[in-house]
Amino acid sequence: MTDHTAPYGPRSSGLGLHGDFSVWAPDAHSVHVRADGRDHTMAPGPHGWWHARVPGAGPGSDYAYLLDDDPVPLPDPRSRHQPRGVHGPSRVHDHGRYEWTDRTWTGRPLPGGIVYELHVGTFTAEGTLTAAIEHLPDLADLGITHIQLMPLNAFDGTHGWGYDGVLWSAVHQPYGGPDALKAFVDAAHAQELAVLLDVVLNHLGPSGAYMPRFGPYFRGETDWGPSLNLDGPGSDHVRGHVLDCALDWLEHHHLDGLRLDAVHALSDTRAVPLLPRLSAEVEALATHLGRPLSLIAESDRNDPATVLPREAGGLGMNAQWSDDLHHALHVALSGEKHGYYADFADPEALPTTLTRVFWHAGTHSSFRGRTHGAPVDTTRTPGHRFLAYLSSHDQIGNRARGDRMARHLPPGLLLCGAALVLCSPYTPMIFMGEEWAARTPWPFFASFTDPDLAEGVRRGRRHEFAALGWRAEDVPDPMDPATRDSAILDRGERDNEDHALVLRTYRSLIALRRREPELSDPRLDRCGALTGDDGRTVVLLRGRLRVLCNLGTENAGIELDAAPTEILASHGRAGISGNTVRVPGQSFAVVRL
Repeated sequence: MTDHTAPYGPRSSGLGLHGDFSVWAPDAHSVHVRADGRDHTMAPGPHGWWHARVPGAGPGSDYAYLLDDDPVPLPDPRSRHQPRGVHGPSRVHDHGRYEWTDRTWTGRPLPGGIVYELHVGTFTAEGTLTAAIEHLPDLADLGITHIQLMPLNAFDGTHGWGYDGVLWSAVHQPYGGPDALKAFVDAAHAQELAVLLDVVLNHLGPSGAYMPRFGPYFRGETDWGPSLNLDGPGSDHVRGHVLDCALDWLEHHHLDGLRLDAVHALSDTRAVPLLPRLSAEVEALATHLGRPLSLIAESDRNDPATVLPREAGGLGMNAQWSDDLHHALHVALSGEKHGYYADFADPEALPTTLTRVFWHAGTHSSFRGRTHGAPVDTTRTPGHRFLAYLSSHDQIGNRARGDRMARHLPPGLLLCGAALVLCSPYTPMIFMGEEWAARTPWPFFASFTDPDLAEGVRRGRRHEFAALGWRAEDVPDPMDPATRDSAILDRGERDNEDHALVLRTYRSLIALRRREPELSDPRLDRCGALTGDDGRTVVLLRGRLRVLCNLGTENAGIELDAAPTEILASHGRAGISGNTVRVPGQSFAVVRL
């Protein structure tokens, strides 16, 4: 475990348990803690830390800090419980009081897994962790191995995506608070499901961001606001806070891994950057706990060093999201070529991303106006280190209306995309509802309590899409509760035959991946992909297996090197005559040579 006692301060998991309070406020001249309604003077200590013992305080006590002459009490930057929202006091939370039932859980490694991205606030109408537990058996039955929860840390308002969080370690109270998360993880482990959490450490949201009032947590700017101070004065304490936060999620909430949002926005010039240090700490914790723990990075750099081991000069992440395959699939299936999709209109984009991860691998990106990325060494880097997906919260939610591909494409084309993802050498990820071709949108929404901020977000969203030709009235109001409500999954759709067909096929594809070792084989140099002359037929080569996709509307004859036998087809049976497989339009077939 990380020792931050000097100079970083105490481990945050014990905050206030025995009436002992500590806070880092290096520039303050005086600090008071208001605990259970009474103010207590804190004593300065080394390295900018302040301490106080409050007799009688403990689990369940509400507390906040007052800095210098400011009469407004502020929540603890390391808070574990915010029952009254991000502007209210923190509450002392005792992790040890929860009675876990997952003592036999030994974890699940990410290699060989199937990840399911889930947003608690729209997964059910109730929008709570407790309500989500009811549907865990469905995910286990589907063949999911890892649930990736979108951010849960406290943000202003009731509903939102979660990327506007301001208290990194407090579970959003409208979702149920810390014990609700523990109950969800406990129930998931009972279903043999690992749980990952999306954490946002690169910026704070615009409302309730009191952390900078305490110390130099931020310096510089990112696209989303101030940049985390990882290499300036005081950065030792900031890094200590980040490490404590990550380890607390994994150890005390029994999570199985973290997805790190936008690591490319973490500016860090120190000799030992934060991410390798985090990787080492998590590896040590995994050894202590006796179960695998995963770190998955979101990175816009297309840099294979993100997933290289620390010993090889990499960042030591277990995996990273890879948008390039998504973009290539989106263009091939939908024909959309605007914005960053334009670079993926090349017919070689899809076979390249299916076998070599990145399309931009030291090549020119017209969207960025420069050369971008670096190639992956396919002989040494296993495919399971990259997440592949047909959809994600970003790629749906950042469309003006949040419309899913199922709104525009027939089931057959969606299943072709699913077959390529689920039969790829990568770690597949499914965005919630995708498995039955959900048609409910997933637009951007928030619920900030400040009217001026709410109006600013509303105007900003409309201005952003006006530049792309959208009328203001066609962009959903992100502050209207109806926008969030429109995103709630409609499980009644599954009774419709088209949706039921998609769900059955997803189950079959996942089962096939588990059954056939050639499909889960992560060795990229053993994977091949070809496209027909018109770009409408795609063949994925996986050992002796072939995944044949016909993206066109007419039947296509695909000639193979030997006479195959059919394993799975999306629409009835494919026609096999000698070495030729006739695949109906907008369908796929998996065959064995």
